[in-house]
Amino acid sequence: MREIELLIPAGSLEVLKVAVDYGADAVYIGGEAFGLRAKAKNFTIEDMKKAVSYCHTHDVRLYVTANIFAHNNDLEGVKEYFKMLKPIGIDALIISDPAVFMIAREVVPEIDIHISTQANNTNYGTYRFWQQLGAKRVVSARELSLQEIKEIRNHIPEDMEIESFVHGAMCISYSGRCLLSHFLTGRDANRGACTHPCRWKYSVVEETRPGEYFPVEEDDKGTYIFNSKDLCMVDHVPELIEAGINSFKVEGRMKTALYVATVARTYRKAIDDYRSGSAVYAANLEWYKEEIGKCTYRQFTTGFYFGKTDEKSQVYDSNDYVKEYIYIGRVESVEPEGCLRFIQRNKFCVGERIEAMLFDGRNIELEVMGIWNAEMQKVDSAPHPKEMLTVQLTKSLPVGTILRRRAVESFS
Repeated sequence: MREIELLIPAGSLEVLKVAVDYGADAVYIGGEAFGLRAKAKNFTIEDMKKAVSYCHTHDVRLYVTANIFAHNNDLEGVKEYFKMLKPIGIDALIISDPAVFMIAREVVPEIDIHISTQANNTNYGTYRFWQQLGAKRVVSARELSLQEIKEIRNHIPEDMEIESFVHGAMCISYSGRCLLSHFLTGRDANRGACTHPCRWKYSVVEETRPGEYFPVEEDDKGTYIFNSKDLCMVDHVPELIEAGINSFKVEGRMKTALYVATVARTYRKAIDDYRSGSAVYAANLEWYKEEIGKCTYRQFTTGFYFGKTDEKSQVYDSNDYVKEYIYIGRVESVEPEGCLRFIQRNKFCVGERIEAMLFDGRNIELEVMGIWNAEMQKVDSAPHPKEMLTVQLTKSLPVGTILRRRAVESFS
């Protein structure tokens, strides 16, 4: 069986560690310039050094995005940026612009180049073109079906790698090359500043009646005409592998640690189970689907993987997320007496039962026995986000463990 890479996003050093701890084979991040997620926290050069150290210590690869479509005044900056990246030890650059590609070949020839989905990679000729220029991997356009990807695999060299998105938000525009944000707000999605206008609610205004809004409706709840459901292929891992994909890519450099832990752990187990045998994978199929639903998402779709679908299967008719679990925190240290220290992310109380996500795929429910605030004063609840707490649970846990609780639970 072809080696399969699980590629997980990270928008901060904390989330990168979560991705590594919960099963990523590789992590992709953005720097402070020339990536397509300018609103993400992103990584300074110093953060990248720490990220490389953490990844390589755990035998995980680190990729950096530089996938904007550059304008003239970007090119010198790109060259200087790559010079700063040169000594850090990253494993690959993700690039879409041919000029940026050529600068990378000149400045950092020792770093692998992966061609971003933004480059509209829809046929095997494009793959061969990029390989002949020196690219190691090409990310497939999201409009491709599994059959088309299989045909690409059959027409490219075996050592040419195919990376494809398997989970996360979908863009309304062709391969993500959208003009809506720039047109409506002046912030260019193709240079990293997307305001996500595809998630907005729209109305119709007739030019002779300004200020009189007519709703665009499919039903009494209205519609979000550009808003896509989220991609989820966790119950189609065998088909993805059989299509010849080398790297399973998850979208979400602006997502939370809970999202990253949940998705990474679920796909890790699904891939490993299938390697153990199709019967093992089939036996755990319901578990994958149940677990993947425990992170925030916008209902699920299989996108274009099984051919062109009707719009109802992809267009999401609201702007609401499905949110079944809430992020409590990530264990940062364990005290000698077994208490846990972590930065609290959402409210929880003494006496409440919360869930720990173990690295091996198990979930265990624990009771909160005691909470001490940053001044080591004992408290009954923790209502203030980002406060360092010391917490006693019915069982101690390893550093890095993610804690969560059901969103439907209420507090007294």
